[in-house]
Amino acid sequence: MRITVGLATCGISAGGIPVFETLKKELDCKVEKVGCIGMCHNEPIVTVSDDKTYIYGNVTKDNVDKIIRAVKDKKPCAELLIANDINELEFYKKQKRLVTENCGVINPLDLDQYKDAGGYSGLQNAVKLQPEQVIQNITDSGLRGRGGAGFPTGMKWKFISGKKGKKYLICNGDEGDPGAFMNRLVMESDPFKMIEGMTIGAYATGADEGIIYTRAEYPLAIQTLEIAIQTAYKENLLGKDILGKGFNFDLRIQKGAGAFVCGEETALINSIEGKRGSPRPRPPYPAEKGLYGKPTVVNNVGTWAHVATIMKMGAKEYAKIGTAKTKGTKVICLTGHIKRTGVIEVPIGTKLKEIIFDIGGGCPDGTKFKALLSGGPAGGCIPEDKLDTPLDFEPLQELGAIMGSGGLVVINDKSCMVDVAKYFMNFTQEESCGKCTPCREGTKRLLEMLQSITRGAGKPGDIEKIEKLSNFVRDNSLCGLGQNAPNPILSTLRYFRQEYDAHITDKACPAKACLDLVSYHITEHCKGCGNCEKHCPTKAITGKLKERFFIDQEKCIKCGVCFENCAFKAIEKR
Repeated sequence: MRITVGLATCGISAGGIPVFETLKKELDCKVEKVGCIGMCHNEPIVTVSDDKTYIYGNVTKDNVDKIIRAVKDKKPCAELLIANDINELEFYKKQKRLVTENCGVINPLDLDQYKDAGGYSGLQNAVKLQPEQVIQNITDSGLRGRGGAGFPTGMKWKFISGKKGKKYLICNGDEGDPGAFMNRLVMESDPFKMIEGMTIGAYATGADEGIIYTRAEYPLAIQTLEIAIQTAYKENLLGKDILGKGFNFDLRIQKGAGAFVCGEETALINSIEGKRGSPRPRPPYPAEKGLYGKPTVVNNVGTWAHVATIMKMGAKEYAKIGTAKTKGTKVICLTGHIKRTGVIEVPIGTKLKEIIFDIGGGCPDGTKFKALLSGGPAGGCIPEDKLDTPLDFEPLQELGAIMGSGGLVVINDKSCMVDVAKYFMNFTQEESCGKCTPCREGTKRLLEMLQSITRGAGKPGDIEKIEKLSNFVRDNSLCGLGQNAPNPILSTLRYFRQEYDAHITDKACPAKACLDLVSYHITEHCKGCGNCEKHCPTKAITGKLKERFFIDQEKCIKCGVCFENCAFKAIEKR
């Protein structure tokens, strides 16, 4: 019998460690830590495998004893059972797990388990070929970079393969998008896959040194990678004369300080060199003059993991998945106002509505879908009537959004789209490195105008000013952060302009989300119970028991506590 507990960051934060310790203490069988299987909405997750497999969700220290009793009685725990196989669940039926196939299944630090699952067969296949043949395989697979721009990976490798002298490979694991943790999942749950991919890249390009760059805020990912790298060195899968094939590759981790802009490759390179993390003008591109002035390939975590997958399954088989322009799968973080949050992996070309409603289960009960933010804080907001769009680089760009690193944030009808644009503009403005004037000054001015509109101080002509400045910032900023920063504004203006008009013309927020444009009022349905008065933090509510109470609008801070605590629905939000 084998029992596993998902103890990636999501599992730990949900309370998985006490569950693991209790199972290990109470049961006389193998209890192992595994990574995240993706369905974060069910964490902590416990899997019991014997003659049959039982997958249990939302297991806590308070109910784990039920699983212990069930194991001892040799029967399932029906109360916590969610499936016998993940493919029975709606969450997985339209997924295709290639990069994430081992995540939440194997012990991420057990090299033997990784090999038993087919790990390092990709490297074995690669070293049977000439380096240029490996690059041709990656080219034939149709793999495009999964970090945002979608540049063909084989082409990027070919740029540096013929160059002589020192060359570098970099894994971009600097994941700074709010609500995005796809890279973290792979680093914590299957580190050998990305290490194998980088080693294949080293053999193909002739680079002999690699750096995994990730943020210091990912301590578990860093710890897991460090142990995996040490194991790979011991097994001659890193270092000198790898597998006796005459090529060398050293790999190390570089911790960043958490600057969002360091997700841009030239800012990342500056950071590794010990300089301020700000972008460099391009050209020259890193393939010509990268780390320490040497030819450099920068791919993200997902891209390197796809490399190992391609060399394992074959370029032709891989190329059968996806669309005409983009092959393979995409690992996506599905968050926001959605029932089934988590990390999913779907074929490129999967329709957005399938991701949201079939996999994610739609918005929580009592709310309706309003928009999908694709591409993180520099992405675009997509309305419901565009959800037949396939997940692919060009179709998303046509909608005013981007693929980005793969974050999808679902927004429901309780949200104000002007406020959403303001939130993400605040993020990008704070994260701007300040090197170029369009981004440094432009994002600040855009934020100020959005703040004014959501306060009810917007004026006729503001929308035209915002559009003009957004286009200027997009067209003149130095790097991708500034070039894409206006996307949330431009896309919400494109699809939800009526909400901007309501804020400016009517001084009203249709979603009743902007506090400066909202007020609470007690109606004639008040029974005089006094519950609202008791909960009001500013003593803004007065009245006598069994009589109607009143709210002093001067004292009201619009926290909504009275609204939430009224048992008779006698308080209106206007």
